[in-house]
Amino acid sequence: MTPRNLALFLNPTAGRGRARRRLPRILELMDSAGINAELHQSVSVGDLETQVLEAVRGGATQLIIAGGDGSIHEAVNGIMAAGGEAALGVVPVGTGNDFAKAAGIPLDWEAATTLLARRISDGAQLRRIDLGRMNDRWFANGAGIGLDAKVTQIARSYRWPIGDLVYLAAIFQAMVAGIATPSILIESDELQWDGPLTLANVSNGPWIGGMFHIAPMASNEDGALELLIAAPVSRGRILQLLPKLMRGNHMDEAEIVHASVRRVTVTASAAVPSHLDGEVQPLQSDFEIEVLPGALRLL
Repeated sequence: MTPRNLALFLNPTAGRGRARRRLPRILELMDSAGINAELHQSVSVGDLETQVLEAVRGGATQLIIAGGDGSIHEAVNGIMAAGGEAALGVVPVGTGNDFAKAAGIPLDWEAATTLLARRISDGAQLRRIDLGRMNDRWFANGAGIGLDAKVTQIARSYRWPIGDLVYLAAIFQAMVAGIATPSILIESDELQWDGPLTLANVSNGPWIGGMFHIAPMASNEDGALELLIAAPVSRGRILQLLPKLMRGNHMDEAEIVHASVRRVTVTASAAVPSHLDGEVQPLQSDFEIEVLPGALRLL
């Protein structure tokens, strides 16, 4: 039985256009389970967030997002702006699908759609997972400052290659452009850092960029965020570390500093690039980051 308060949101550009092509099959699988949802399609960046906010304010309590990590980021911010009570379901049709991996959602989009439709039809019990917040924005999977934010910005400019390789290509371009950061002060109860760095990543999930196992210990159900700092390194050393980062066995390297945190402040001596869930943020120098345990209801 389909709830009358169910809405489906599609980012047609997710996965470099794959989401649009898969929509008919997604609707077919949902219909076969007796699920009919009001369809919304975004047309520009930020549009999906506004649509979600308006839908929840209009009475929607269950939201399905067919998209990637950027779509989920917008949806989470829309849900939280509306009070945080609406439940989120995900059909992963993006490029990296890092949130889906962290949440245990099948990466096969047809399997994910079938499972989600069955759970909605059966009235399955909802899960609660943690969210992070950086300044006035929420994030579902992670926040990054420095090199990974620069890589994200470059990857967004590509129309090729398709899939995870887009992030690998962006890393090499970022290395050519330069990887230094200004002096950065990072403070938490568990860790202090004062000086330049390659990157600082605050993870709610283990993966970034689809293929990089940046925080193997991260869980979105433990009430903590994983803070990882990489000290300044040469381009050659980055090339040595990349395979380890992809396998998740980089944590014991001399350049890596790690702590599990609930709150952290970051102050840079000059404005630096940052991202949330792979979405590039405006240049800024002051960051307040914290975890909100169990903040998101997951279908």
